[in-house]
Amino acid sequence: MVKKILLGLGVIFVVLQFFRIDKENPVADPSLDFMELTSPPAEVATILKTACYDCHSYKTEYPWYTNVAPVSWWIADHINHGRGELNFSEWANYSYKRADHKLEEGVEMVEDFEMPLPSYTWAHGDARLSDTQRELLIDWFSDLRAEMKEQQDQDDSEQEENSEDHEHEEGEGHDQ
Repeated sequence: MVKKILLGLGVIFVVLQFFRIDKENPVADPSLDFMELTSPPAEVATILKTACYDCHSYKTEYPWYTNVAPVSWWIADHINHGRGELNFSEWANYSYKRADHKLEEGVEMVEDFEMPLPSYTWAHGDARLSDTQRELLIDWFSDLRAEMKEQQDQDDSEQEENSEDHEHEEGEGHDQ
């Protein structure tokens, strides 16, 4: 009886292997990429590549075990969900408000040890962040938020000035 059950499970396992995940990364425009746009320090870039980019970009490097179902399905789901939450390959398409919120969430999740996911670091030891790496990433995300806010405030101020200049010019045209 036990042999029949094991044989049945073995057959099911073999059949599952015919249902593969798509491991082709979408084509990405490098000019939209987070690291291209923000130019992080080398150490931060390394942390992002090893601990974040596999699930949060179109630069996923699929390990050997993504060839084994049903593990591959679970990983594909994690990657799809990760890209849906935050996709560094699409960073330039984010509004200021959305980008700021993503950085704020990044700080919170790294502080709370929610990212990188424990299930990811279990299989990718190099993605485990030391306390120093965690602090570095948190500080850099926080500094980037401040820089982005300053730039946004400057852009808003310039836009307001241009709008006032345009209104002033229109008013002068009506006086003649």
